[in-house]
Amino acid sequence: MANPQLKNGHTRIANEIFEQMMKTNLNGTQFRLVMAIWRYTYGFQRKTNEMSVNFLAKTINAGRTQVIRELTALIDRKIINVIEIGSKGARIMSFNKDYKEWEEKERSEAPTPFPVKETKLNKKPQQNKYDEENTYYKMAIYYYGKVEKVANDAGISHLIKKSNMQTWSEDMRKLIEIDKVNKHLAKEVMDWVTQDSFWKTNVLSAKKLREKFMELAIKMNAEKKPNPTKQKQQHDPRDKEIQLQKWISEGNDPNEFDWSN
Repeated sequence: MANPQLKNGHTRIANEIFEQMMKTNLNGTQFRLVMAIWRYTYGFQRKTNEMSVNFLAKTINAGRTQVIRELTALIDRKIINVIEIGSKGARIMSFNKDYKEWEEKERSEAPTPFPVKETKLNKKPQQNKYDEENTYYKMAIYYYGKVEKVANDAGISHLIKKSNMQTWSEDMRKLIEIDKVNKHLAKEVMDWVTQDSFWKTNVLSAKKLREKFMELAIKMNAEKKPNPTKQKQQHDPRDKEIQLQKWISEGNDPNEFDWSN
């Protein structure tokens, strides 16, 4: 007979969150994922944790594709937040306790009066092309995290509200495979553009990053080069006076001192 005890470990959840979850329209897998994330965040008295799809699938005893689909839905509805990519390559996630930010489940379209036979023309792929282990997906998540902070700080978060990480991943793939951009350079430009006072609010998607990449890389590299004019302006005219005093202190004739540069 099972005999659980609080002294052996428990997860603290505010009653207000429980009450709101009761009113939230989630399917079974989504609710189990929320509980798993509670367990491995609040259950360890922390707000975030790095959790892979494989880990969550094993935790709730569900298929990997099923977990990817339903976790994506929770992220899109802002019930679960993705903070960044962790050291192990998986997403660091948290439960969004601000339930006023949660989005309602999109209503399904009205049923078709007559069944439509599925053909090659109307058949749509059900599985995402890029999962969280994919390099391009990781690049998309990394850049989205930086863009999201810029958008929030600038009060324009609505502009990236419906960002699709599958689309972003495809743009990252094209940047690397078609445009032949080095991955390290891509990351360097991502870091730079989200700090630049002008470009950070003008490049808010992976598509725009790809379109402007060459221009951005050139501007970034130009900023790194020393400015000869600026260095010349920083020349201290007192340097020659200091050299003269040293010349005299060494017993030399001040009239023989070379004042030329």
